Amino acid sequence: MPGVTGRGGRRRTINEINMVPFIDVMLVLLIIFMVSAPLITTGVVDLPSVGKTRTQPPAVVHVIVAQDGSLKFRRDEAQAQSLTLKDLVRRVREAQGGDAAIPVIISADRQVKYEAVVQVMDKLQGAGVQRVGLAVKQGAR
Repeated sequence: MPGVTGRGGRRRTINEINMVPFIDVMLVLLIIFMVSAPLITTGVVDLPSVGKTRTQPPAVVHVIVAQDGSLKFRRDEAQAQSLTLKDLVRRVREAQGGDAAIPVIISADRQVKYEAVVQVMDKLQGAGVQRVGLAVKQGAR
């Protein structure tokens, strides 16, 4: 009987763990993972890139999201005017004047919650505005 030693009439059990089955299981798992690892496809994330052009189109509609979440609207280089999220689509449509080629650029402060920017983008895309972009600062970290 394994694990029991006999010395004379006394029997004593050995308190040791048999490592052989544990090692066998680990080696089988290692082989399974080594064979299956190359078969797993990794997800590819396509991140947006910043365009190479330094000039803006001649007509641009700017939507500015302030630090407190309020919105401002500006056409080209005119003075920025405050507006609400409800009035956003109407004002953008008026500024585009039926020309869907005029892009809408969203600018936001670094401290603005991401949710506020996404709400503006969602509202514009839900209304059928085709060209929506994000303003970026070059070299800002």
